[in-house]
Amino acid sequence: MAHEPRTIPNPMALTHPSPNYGDRRGDARISLVVLHYTAMTTAAEALERLREPETEVSAHYLIAEDGTLASLVAEDKRAWHAGAGRWGAVGDVNSASIGIELANDARSPFPEPQMSALERLLGDVMARHALAPQAVIAHSDLAPGRKRDPGRLFDWRRLAQAGLSVWPNTGPDADPAGFLRDARAFGYTADAPPDDILTAFRLRFRPDADGPVDAIDAAMAADLARRFPVDAGPPTS
Repeated sequence: MAHEPRTIPNPMALTHPSPNYGDRRGDARISLVVLHYTAMTTAAEALERLREPETEVSAHYLIAEDGTLASLVAEDKRAWHAGAGRWGAVGDVNSASIGIELANDARSPFPEPQMSALERLLGDVMARHALAPQAVIAHSDLAPGRKRDPGRLFDWRRLAQAGLSVWPNTGPDADPAGFLRDARAFGYTADAPPDDILTAFRLRFRPDADGPVDAIDAAMAADLARRFPVDAGPPTS
């Protein structure tokens, strides 16, 4: 029987240490998990890049297509994965987050072993830091217009069904004029252009949608803003 890849029980036990990290700044606590894709040909190539000092990039974890997990930066340290951007009131996302890279060429579906390993890791991380499902976001969420990962092929609905992220409830259509207000209440930065926010929102929740903002976008954003307002504490029922 093949050995199933497992998560690392000790977040300080690094299997592939990267030099690209620092201390978390100020009083920042871990409040987010950011998911990325590597946009590289192989996991080995991505692992090398995340450990090269001159690249000045890293993540806490890298998950290969076969589910193999590499730990690069200890969870109590600040990995360099998010770059410029913000989510709600959090501007220094690197200091407030755990970064998880998924080996993917940016064009292919995410294999089952990789998704299963991600679910196990997310469950561990969220339990360790008492994070709610709305804490798990995309790189594209915090950097609309600059980043697109983990991309339109990533299965966010699957994570939500497992309690590892959120998904909007279906409901009556809403006025498109309210979309930006509600998307920002959910967490998207007010500094990003409206078209970039719509693109980021659809990458995550409506990857096949096109055209101007519509009543379905607005209804989804309204539900997310009502249940998961980013800077307003615990969600409502």
